[in-house]
Amino acid sequence: MADQKNALIVGASRGLGLGLVETFLQRGWRVTATQRSTAPGLAALSSDALRIETADIDDDGAVASLRETLSRERYDLIFVVAGVATQAHEPLHAVPRDVAAQVYLTNAVSPIRFAEAFLDRLAPKGLVAFMSSVLGSVGLNESGGWENYRASKAALNTLARSFEIRHRDAGFGVMLMHPGWVRTEMGGADADIDVATSVTGMSDVIEGRLGQAGCVYVDYTGKTLDW
Repeated sequence: MADQKNALIVGASRGLGLGLVETFLQRGWRVTATQRSTAPGLAALSSDALRIETADIDDDGAVASLRETLSRERYDLIFVVAGVATQAHEPLHAVPRDVAAQVYLTNAVSPIRFAEAFLDRLAPKGLVAFMSSVLGSVGLNESGGWENYRASKAALNTLARSFEIRHRDAGFGVMLMHPGWVRTEMGGADADIDVATSVTGMSDVIEGRLGQAGCVYVDYTGKTLDW
C-alpha cells in the first residue's frame, strides 16, 4: 500500500518495545524491529509487514551496518526505545564509575547518535521519538531516588532538544515519551499500568503527532511534562 506508514522500533526484544511493534502491526503499519540478540517474543510474531534486524545501539559499527542494510527504507517514525537501568536504586556514589558512565552512554548518547545516523532514512515530516521518563524531569523531581537513571534521562531530554534545534530547518518532529509506570521487568509488578495500556496510549499520541515539527516532552496520554 502506497500510503502504509512505516516504523523503525529500536530495542524491541521485549516489554514496551515488543508491545509497540505488536500495536503498530495491528494498526496496519509496516515495522522494522531491532533486537540486540535473538528475542523469542519478537521471533514469535508472524506478519509479512514485520522485518527483524539485529544491532546494539552502543556499537557504532553495528549501527552503520544496519543503516546500510536499511538503505532502501524510509520511515515515518523512528522510535529509539532501547535503554538500561543498571543499579538504578543505588545512590550515585554507590554505583561504580564505569557502570554509571555506561548507563549515560546507553540512555543518552547512543540514542542521539543513532538518530543522527538514520536521519536520511526518515521520511519528509517524519517523527523521531525517544523513550524518556518522567524521572528525567528536573522540575518534577521531588522524591529523589533512581539518581543515575534520572540523570541519564535528563541528559537525553537535553540532547534531544539540541538535536531538534540543530535540524529544525528539516521540518521533522522530535518526541520524548514517558510511557507511564508500567508493569515490565524494569517497572516491576507494583506499577500502575500494564504494557497494553501504555503502548496503546503511546501509539495514539504518536499517530496524532505525525507531520508536526518541534520538540515535545509528553506522557503516554499526551500530557506535556515539565522539563
